[in-house]
Amino acid sequence: MSAAVARAAGSPGARSREAGAKGSRSRAAAHSHGHEAEAAWKPGHNPWAIAVVVTLAAFMEILDTTIVNVALPHIAGSLSSSNDEATWALTSYLVANGIVLTISGWLSSVIGRKRYFIICISMFTVCSFLCGIADSLPQLVAFRLLQGFFGGGMQPSQQAIILDTFPPEKRGAAFGVTAIATIVAPVLGPTLGGLITDTYNWRWIFFANLPVGLITVFFVSVLVEDPPSAKRMSRRIDVIGLALITLGLGCLQVMMDRGEDEDWFSSSFIQVMAGLAIFGIIGAIVWLKVAKHPIVNLDVFKDKNFAMGCVCISAVGATLYAGAVVIPQFAQTVINYNATWSGLILSPGGIAIILLIPIIGVAMRFVQTRLIIAAGFFVMGAAFFYSSRLTPNIDFFTLVTMRAAQTAGLAFLFVPISTIAYITLPRRLNGDATALFTMFRNVFGSVGISLATAMITERTQAHQAQLSKWATPFHQPYNELVASYQRTLVGMGHAAGAAHDLAVGMVYQAFRVQAQILAYSDVFLYVGVVAFCVVPFCFFLTNKKAGGGPAAAVH
Repeated sequence: MSAAVARAAGSPGARSREAGAKGSRSRAAAHSHGHEAEAAWKPGHNPWAIAVVVTLAAFMEILDTTIVNVALPHIAGSLSSSNDEATWALTSYLVANGIVLTISGWLSSVIGRKRYFIICISMFTVCSFLCGIADSLPQLVAFRLLQGFFGGGMQPSQQAIILDTFPPEKRGAAFGVTAIATIVAPVLGPTLGGLITDTYNWRWIFFANLPVGLITVFFVSVLVEDPPSAKRMSRRIDVIGLALITLGLGCLQVMMDRGEDEDWFSSSFIQVMAGLAIFGIIGAIVWLKVAKHPIVNLDVFKDKNFAMGCVCISAVGATLYAGAVVIPQFAQTVINYNATWSGLILSPGGIAIILLIPIIGVAMRFVQTRLIIAAGFFVMGAAFFYSSRLTPNIDFFTLVTMRAAQTAGLAFLFVPISTIAYITLPRRLNGDATALFTMFRNVFGSVGISLATAMITERTQAHQAQLSKWATPFHQPYNELVASYQRTLVGMGHAAGAAHDLAVGMVYQAFRVQAQILAYSDVFLYVGVVAFCVVPFCFFLTNKKAGGGPAAAVH
């Protein structure tokens, strides 16, 4: 019997099974060892120095999305083009930026995160120089396209580096640093752009990136290193996924950026862009779910906290960029502020964010993060409702107060949302997650700007139609207002006949201003409603405190 057992044990099949079992155990041990090494990894340099350096790069890139806006008339005049043509300098940047945001995680895994980040900063700086020396609009648009392509990888890489550099219990404070780039840069962009353009030349908007880019490349190369989970990997190129993402997001960005100028869906161009955007986005979602090697891993959305975090950050992006565009536009078109003063309305809001973020960071240790986020959207909704109280004689201080109230709500949102979105997500998915998270914020930021701008035009026309029934000689208050203006003009020395015509023109101008003010008030009300509507979604997030404690163990 024992001999039979011995023969069976010595048979080739038994030896094969034994070898297989040993191989499985060794692979499991290696896998376990890899996880232990990944968990034990720590950066070789001060994490806060790393956070500041990578945030400086992201700040430079985000600033370029808004700093060019106020310089467009100067660019158009300098390059012998119309204002409408000059807006392609913005559209080209946003199109390339939106596409690369989605695939930046894949590019990081193929090239290596640190190497990819340095390439992005270096080429962004080179393209900034090329934009500054461009002597024709086609050249500027081409260089802005390249600038957006390389700039799109900087924000996701920055967030992924911070996620890996800091343990979960310290990420709230670290994301407080990144909030300076994400929230303050769009606020300061128009102000800084106006000052540079008025004082020097629009080309210096691009040249100003050169010293920042060179300094950042040096310090990133010295301080940043890849963790074991972010080492360079060989991954196949998902050509179909890349093509569908490029088609969908590219056409969406063109549609949203050019829609108002082309009169939206009355234009066949916008109709084609909308159709291609829908086809590309839906096709990309379907393909990425069935592809064996997708360019973006949509499994990140199986994590409830990340999925709801994307919903919340989309609302933040839409309200942040809409408010940052609407208030300066109101100041310039309705109450005739220049570019510098209209930009200065936004600056105190940035200061408010910087002061509030440390307080929110402390509160995250003691209060459920989802409650802080819900409070932030409620504060923002109330601030936009307050901002709807616009009048023709509104002063600078009141406008500053309105914008500061809006940005106070943002201080409750960005850091907590950025922290809780990744709290239960495996580290191996950080690259894809940060790419998609940033993409949602930027794409919905563009949507917010486009919808707010279009709504102002539509609501102005609606209010003009509504008010026009009172602007008639058959309405006594109208006659009294015309007579009042006429008496004033006659008292200033105008002839009676000429004074009447001038008085009618002044009343019509007041009528147009009232219609515009009501339109801006409507936009603020609608944005406030959106903010209030997001509050219930916040309670789908985990009830843990993202500042540390039990949540840290979930990661």
